[in-house]
Amino acid sequence: MNTLVARARRHLAAALALALAGSLASCAALSPGSDSSAAASGAAPTPAPSGALTVSTSFYPIQYLAQAIGGEHVAVTSVTPTNVEPHDFELSPKDVTALSASSLVLYVSGFQPSLDDALAQVSGPAVVDLAGSVDLVHHDGVEEEHEEDATGATDATGAAGATGAAGATGAAHDHDAAAALDPHFWLDPVRMQAAAKAVEAALAQADPAHADDYAANLNTLTTTLTDLNTGYSSGLGHCERTTFVTSHAAFGYLADRYGLTQASISGVDPESEPSPAELAAVKKVVESTGTTTIFTEELVSPETAQAVAAETGAQTRVLSPIESAPESGDYADAMRANLEELRTALSCQ
Repeated sequence: MNTLVARARRHLAAALALALAGSLASCAALSPGSDSSAAASGAAPTPAPSGALTVSTSFYPIQYLAQAIGGEHVAVTSVTPTNVEPHDFELSPKDVTALSASSLVLYVSGFQPSLDDALAQVSGPAVVDLAGSVDLVHHDGVEEEHEEDATGATDATGAAGATGAAGATGAAHDHDAAAALDPHFWLDPVRMQAAAKAVEAALAQADPAHADDYAANLNTLTTTLTDLNTGYSSGLGHCERTTFVTSHAAFGYLADRYGLTQASISGVDPESEPSPAELAAVKKVVESTGTTTIFTEELVSPETAQAVAAETGAQTRVLSPIESAPESGDYADAMRANLEELRTALSCQ
């Protein structure tokens, strides 16, 4: 019920932001020197005064792709500020107005409801949804119910992924089918390559004069992502354990790619609250798999994970879902750091 109320409040806040943004845009249209004709007619994207294509991205991993591929020809901003948890980030009227002024918007539908609502009413920029390019699927922790065996008991490894608030009651899940898909594709370097291709195509269509540069930058980025995939495949190929426990269900694609099992305390939404039964299931997984590390993350309170660790004798370490820009380095550096954390936690050779 708390989740239902929270979602209702988010949608109301988004509606108010859109209404106010519309009023601000109308005022701007009446101001001397304003030019809204391109947006109204759906004309081709207009470069920024500096000559760079203005690109708005939903959050950091998409920003990383746009900057790496666009290079000097793009001016990229992220709708979600740095060090802000993106799942439930609510756009302000200023944010919505800025979207309307962009030439191109890159995002993932179903991940940020406030942004989905805004883009449904924004006119002007070209909008590219990367969700269709990366083969999003359901993962445990996103499904509405646990899988149960004939006795009605939740399987230990099945509970590992589904131990979040996406578990047994299902009462908190009023989202549609798209929102039920796991959006965290960027933690799989192979899916990240697919997203990169889609970004390159969008940039080339918006700015054909620099299409060759975008293609060259994509090749460079593809090499980086291929190297990451190779490093993960070899680095996680021989481990004493294959189950890892996380704060929320962000690592399903990574687990699928490299033959691991993700056990999550919360579901796909890190702010969802696990029930006592779900916490008990997590503890059972920790004990049955010999897990020694409970992973927390930077932007979410570690208290629940710390409590589970204290009760099971495990330690806590940070495994970044890379939903915000790292304090140092970039996406690739954060992925390499995650690999080392996983290798240590799983006792990999």
